[in-house]
Amino acid sequence: MRLNLKLNSILTVVLILSFIGCEGKKTENTSNQPKGRTITIVDELTFINKDGEDISTISIALADEPDERNQGLMDVNEMGQDEGMLFIFDNEELQAFWMANTPLPLDIMYVNNDSVIVRIYQNTTPFSQTTLPSEAPARYVVETNGGYALRHGITEGDKIRF
Repeated sequence: MRLNLKLNSILTVVLILSFIGCEGKKTENTSNQPKGRTITIVDELTFINKDGEDISTISIALADEPDERNQGLMDVNEMGQDEGMLFIFDNEELQAFWMANTPLPLDIMYVNNDSVIVRIYQNTTPFSQTTLPSEAPARYVVETNGGYALRHGITEGDKIRF
């Protein structure tokens, strides 16, 4: 009995010292989910139908600088259902995006100076290097989770407001 009590005391001390020794050390990511970037929400964007009625609103991250536009949603592994990214270009001109290094299927919506959606690509293929051209001059691009436009009835000719 006395030996068991002594062993229990020693084991308790060893456990406490082990715990204290681990304090402050980084733990490794043991999940199977690869680490990815996150987006920083800074504003809201509303989709408006051809009758001028609000369709839906998303929270958006902005990509209005060259480095931000180049990075876009690359390496972002998850995004909230009502979240997206708004790309703002200096001029209205033909644009083209692709999905290289982008693990999420996206809806990509090209928008002109008048805030009209001129082209929508729905449920794009993750990691694809196929170019997705605007086919009309665009100043803005909105990216949402794939299927968002279809779920909310957003079509070419609708508008955005941010």
